[in-house]
Amino acid sequence: MPLHTILERSRQWQRQMTVPQFGLIAGGLLITIGTLVMVTPFCSKDTVGVWEAFFTVTSAVTVTGLSIINISDDLTPLGQGILASLILTGGLGLMVIINFLQNFVQKGSGLRDRLDKGRALDEFGVGGIGPAFYQILITAAFLITLGTLLLYSFGFTDISNRGERLWASLFHCISAYNNAGFSLWADNLIRYRCNAVVNLVIGVLIICGGIGWRVTSDLWANRSRLSIKRLSLHTRIVLFTTLIYVIFGGLGFLLAEMHNPRSIISDLDNKEQILVAMFQSVTTRTAGFSTIPLSQDLLSDPTLFLMMFMMFVGASPGGTGGGIKTTTFMILMSATYSTLKGQKDVVVFGRQLSDKILLKAIGVTVSSLLFVLLMAFILTFEVSYQSNVSNPDHISFLEKLFTCISAFGTVGLDIGVTSKLSPLGQSVLMFSMFVGRLGILLSLNVLMTSQQQSRIAYPREEIYV
Repeated sequence: MPLHTILERSRQWQRQMTVPQFGLIAGGLLITIGTLVMVTPFCSKDTVGVWEAFFTVTSAVTVTGLSIINISDDLTPLGQGILASLILTGGLGLMVIINFLQNFVQKGSGLRDRLDKGRALDEFGVGGIGPAFYQILITAAFLITLGTLLLYSFGFTDISNRGERLWASLFHCISAYNNAGFSLWADNLIRYRCNAVVNLVIGVLIICGGIGWRVTSDLWANRSRLSIKRLSLHTRIVLFTTLIYVIFGGLGFLLAEMHNPRSIISDLDNKEQILVAMFQSVTTRTAGFSTIPLSQDLLSDPTLFLMMFMMFVGASPGGTGGGIKTTTFMILMSATYSTLKGQKDVVVFGRQLSDKILLKAIGVTVSSLLFVLLMAFILTFEVSYQSNVSNPDHISFLEKLFTCISAFGTVGLDIGVTSKLSPLGQSVLMFSMFVGRLGILLSLNVLMTSQQQSRIAYPREEIYV
């Protein structure tokens, strides 16, 4: 085939490339380059092979936090810095950066292309990518810097070496704001479970990163006359759902572990139990940090079920977390309430929601649930095969489902399953991480070509439900 024909077909394919397809390719390139860098002797030790580096980089880019290596022991200081950079790239919005760079790849983009980019960012309207990118960057830099100063001065005071304390403060703030859950220590944050400053700083950064830059921007724009009525409907839904979500999760954790004979918080006093419960409620949503050891032997089944529910819902649109999003859950609950009340319209805070938003929420939830179940189904076959062949470790279905939800929700909480899986099983988790970070709808759009809406109206007919 002549060279000019190959180039012409390449340019034609580039012009027809959708934003989700571009996101998939850019994310794959970022992971590939990161893996090649991470596996070098400058970044990692001999214990880290290509597969370990590949899994770790994928987890970092998708801000998940699942890991099969020890960050402090297996990575050099340069490797830890590269890992933090990958977390920033994925957390501050892989899709933001992708769309920002796409301006240099696809020339002459019109209104339809700008709307497509806006959809990839969950954008309202057709505003440019540049201002949004800078708003995200400035907000993140301010919060991460402030959190680093607080942890250095009042949190990690047990670290005597100032350089190590500064790096630990910066790394954990980057990981917290981006809802990644990576920690420099093998026990995560268990050693600081009774440290109020560490719990508060990490928890606030997780929430600020999870609620999304639109909410923080709306709060900042109305700072002079802050009132609930002046805030957008999106901001009100996110703040209300997040508050109820955190309180419900904390109380649920306390109640579930209160009657657990193996409870790991039974030896703590009441204040410490509340501190642990609230922190786990915040971090279980999508961050992946932990101040308690996690395993099926230590946690009760109600606690694990509650954690799976919270991981599946996740953070908010435009944030650094995963899941189906808090707004989606709020829309579904409002639609359920309206149905039970016999109301025709779905109303939230005095505002009627369109059918398009409701259909999108249903689509996100159903497709996400089916995807998680499919991944758990595949993992069940893989684990069963490995157990029969060479791996004597038994992994219960609850552990498999928990780990799949943790990967899809880009949470990173691990109850001792990830390291037991074969490369095939870990591949299932990596695929789940990438789909969860890209978003289930955008991931499905990678396989689909955009079609014009049909102008044909079909006859209506009722069915029984």
